[in-house]
Formats: sequence, C-alpha cells, structure tokens
Amino acid sequence: MPLHPAAPDDLGGLLDAFEQVVQAIVDLGWACREEDFDKPTENPGWTVKDHFVHVVATEKAFAALPREPLNPPNPSDVRGQFDRIVDVEVAARRQWTGRSVVSELADFHQHRMSQLRGLDLVLESEIAGFFGDHTTFGDQLRAQITDTWVHEQDLRTALDRPGDLDSPAAAVFTSAIIDALPLIAVRDAGIQPGHGILLDVTGPVLARGGARVVEDEHGQPQGEELFSGQDRPEGEEPLDVTTIQLTTEALTRRAAGRRTTDDIHCTITGDRDTARRVLDALDLLSPSRGSAGAPRAGNSLPS
Repeated sequence: MPLHPAAPDDLGGLLDAFEQVVQAIVDLGWACREEDFDKPTENPGWTVKDHFVHVVATEKAFAALPREPLNPPNPSDVRGQFDRIVDVEVAARRQWTGRSVVSELADFHQHRMSQLRGLDLVLESEIAGFFGDHTTFGDQLRAQITDTWVHEQDLRTALDRPGDLDSPAAAVFTSAIIDALPLIAVRDAGIQPGHGILLDVTGPVLARGGARVVEDEHGQPQGEELFSGQDRPEGEEPLDVTTIQLTTEALTRRAAGRRTTDDIHCTITGDRDTARRVLDALDLLSPSRGSAGAPRAGNSLPS
C-alpha cells in the first residue's frame, strides 16, 4: 500500500516540506513561555531550548556558514565532529533567552529558504554530503527534513502540543523507514532466509511495507522488498511473515531512537522474537546507519 499522504518526491515538494517543518518549530517557539525552554525532552540531557539551538546549528551547517574553529576530529568519527559543533552552538547560546534563539532561527530560515529556492540544482545534482564524501541534493534534503521533523516531535512531546503527524515531513520520515526495512532486517536484526517482516502503519500517515529475506547466489541472507513483484524460484519454501501494526507516532518515536521497544504500543501477528529483533534494530538515527540522522559537519550544500 502506498503512503497516504504520499511523501513529496519532487524538488518543489521537498523544499515546501522543509520550509513547513522548520516554520512549525518556529511557531512552537513563539508560543513558549520562557520557563518552557528549560523543560526536559525525550532526548536524554536535552532541554527544549537545546532542540531549538540544534535546529539553528544544523541549518547553518547546511548552509556552510563560518563557525568557531574546532580541534581536528578523528576522520572515522564524523558524527562526533558534528556533535562537537552542536556543543559549540549550545555553549555559545548558553546565556541567551529561549525567545532569542527562536528569533535567530526565524530570521535565518527565511533567508535560507530564499537561497535554497534560488539554487541551480535538481534532485539528482551531486553535492558534498553530510553522510559521506558525496550525495545528491535530493537525498541530503530528505535527510535534513527527517532530522528536523524528529526535533519538531521532540518539542511537541515535551510541550504537550501534539501535531503534524500527517505532515509532508512525517511522510518523508515514514517513507525512509519503509525503504530501509530490507537492510535493517538482514544487517541489523539478523533475520534469516525464509522470514519476512511487514510494517502496518495505521496513521495518521498510513503505510504498509515489508521485507523478505532470501539467500543470494552465495548462500548469504539478502533482504528485498516484500512486495517487489519479483518471481521467486519454483519450489521455494513458504515465507514466514511477521506483522507489526502500530501508529505513525509509535513507529517514528521508536525509529528516532527516542523510545525503546518496550516503551511503544504495537500489535504483533506471527513470531514475536522476529518482531522484537526488528523493532530493536529500527533506529534510523543510529550513528551506524548514516542515512537519516542529523547532518554531518564539514560538507554542505552551496550557500
């Protein structure tokens, strides 16, 4: 079943999704009282204000703006470098009021969206990326939308202001989870050939997607889309499919690594151990994933 609402797949739609998700964060900030900025969030050790600072930091890293110098990082620890950049940004605004941070974000985001819409790039344009030496404009934009939407939901949870679970950014995030399932099932969950996993997302973003694990030509486990339409060899053993049914909110909180498998509600049909292993591995913001988390420092889109 395709996602409903569908994730945007054109440049204009992705730019609109990015603009909307940051504007939603700005609007949340304007509605905060100053004491709200000190509230804890589901991201351990982070306050509400820290999330606003993080969004400012990633927007400015995304735009390749100059910043305070840092010690040279270990080349194998790119995410560590990004974490240090965020720490610098947080420290620089330690004495700021929360509303001052929101004001900075609001002003910069308006300017940045004008820049992004004026770039002579298409989704397939190759750029230096936060998640490796090179990526495409489209993939980097999706990653930025995904990360920013997670922080919007962190803020909404902390401030008890639920919403935007059916937004274009929510659809982009859900689409990323569905697309990653074949890799997650084999590499991270260790599901063996002959098994399949189906995610049934009940809304507000409706989605159904899955992965089947088969043997490749070398006899090694290989994940593929459950509904890929590929013909399987005649006589192959029937597939043992486990279904996990859960809401958009439960899925995305788990896939953002904000809640454990035990902290979310879901309904499982089939093998509970298979479901558990997949849910435990379902963390798109894990440092090892490198596909849907916070932007990595040192590379950027054109400013």
